[in-house]
Amino acid sequence: MEKLHLDPGENSYDIIFEKDWSYLLKGLEDIGAPKKLLVVTDTNVDKLYAGEVCRILENSGYIAAKHIFAAGEENKNMDSILGICKSAAEHKLDRKSMMIALGGGVTGDMTGFAAAIYMRGIRFVQIPTTLLAQSDSSVGGKTGVDFAGSKNILGSFHQPSLVYINVSVLKTLPEKEFISGMGEVIKHGIIYDSEFFDYLTGNSEKVKSLDEDTLIKMSVKNCSIKADVVTKDEKEHDLRAILNFGHTIGHAAESSFNFTETHGACVGLGMCAASYIAYRRGMIDKDVFEKIISAEKLYGLPVSHSGTDPDAVYGFMKNDKKKDGDILKFILPEKIGKVVQKTDVTKDEIYAALEYIKQK
Repeated sequence: MEKLHLDPGENSYDIIFEKDWSYLLKGLEDIGAPKKLLVVTDTNVDKLYAGEVCRILENSGYIAAKHIFAAGEENKNMDSILGICKSAAEHKLDRKSMMIALGGGVTGDMTGFAAAIYMRGIRFVQIPTTLLAQSDSSVGGKTGVDFAGSKNILGSFHQPSLVYINVSVLKTLPEKEFISGMGEVIKHGIIYDSEFFDYLTGNSEKVKSLDEDTLIKMSVKNCSIKADVVTKDEKEHDLRAILNFGHTIGHAAESSFNFTETHGACVGLGMCAASYIAYRRGMIDKDVFEKIISAEKLYGLPVSHSGTDPDAVYGFMKNDKKKDGDILKFILPEKIGKVVQKTDVTKDEIYAALEYIKQK
C-alpha cells in the first residue's frame, strides 16, 4: 500500500494506492466515514465491482445503498444529477452521510457535484476504476456535468474526503479507455516532469502489460504531480492552468465529435495541436516536438483525425469556460517538463494546428 497526502487548503485528504480492496475499510475508518453511504456507479461498473465493494462495506456494518445510472458521456447531465439526489433523499441521507463514486470520470464528476449540492454539501469518496479517473479526474476536486453541447460547463469545486486507487481494476478496462487515460498521464510528464516523461517512454511495455508494481509506481508519481499543482492553486487562479495543456482544442474537438471519441484521445489531439503551435513559433525545436508526438504514438494515442472539422472545433472553442472574455488561453510547451500560458494565439495559428492534426 502506498499513500499520498494532499492539503489543497480547505480540505486535506489521502490518496491510497493498492492492488486490491484490502485497505478500503481502514481508509474509510481513518476519515471517520458514517455508517450510511450511497454508492454511485454506472451500469458497466455495477456488473464488475459494485457488488463486491458493497459486500465489503455491508459486512463491516455500513448501510450501503446503491444508485446506478446508464453508462456513457451522454448521460453526464443535470437529469442524472437529480437522479442521484433523489436516491440520496429516498435513502434518507443526511448531512453526516457520505456518497461514494465507484467508476470512471463521469461517475466521479457527477457524484462529486451531487455531493456538493445535496443539503448544501456532504462528503464523498472517489474510487476511480478507469485510468483516466485514477490519473486525473479523481484528484483535485473538480466536479460537473456537460451542458448545452459543452463539456463540464456546470459544476463546482468539491474536494473528496478520500481517493482509493486499486490498480487491479484496470485489467477489466477496454483498451481504448486505457489509452485514453494515458493521454492525461503523458500530459503530466510534458507539463511538469521530464524524468517522469522519460520513465513513461522507457517503460511502455510494462505499463501496457498492466504490471501492477509498475502501475502503482506510475500512479503515485502521476498523482504527486497533479497533487503538487492543485495544492498550490486549488481554484485554478494561476498555476493549475497548466493542467489544461491539450484541453483548449481537446475539449472543443470532443464536443465537435459529439463525444464519440474518448476524452484522452481528444486531449492527445489537443496536445499535438498545441505542440505544433509552439513548434511553429520557435518555442520548441523539432526534436522536442517529435518526442511529444512519438510518446503519444507509443501508447496508441491518435496524433491525427481525418474527421476533424476546423470550423466546428473553433466554434466550440468560443464556449471554452477558461477563456477571458473573448481571449482564448493556450498552454504551450517550452521543453519537456515546462509549459507556459499564452493568450496571443491567433485564429490563423489555431486553424493551421487543426489542419495539421486533420491531415497528418
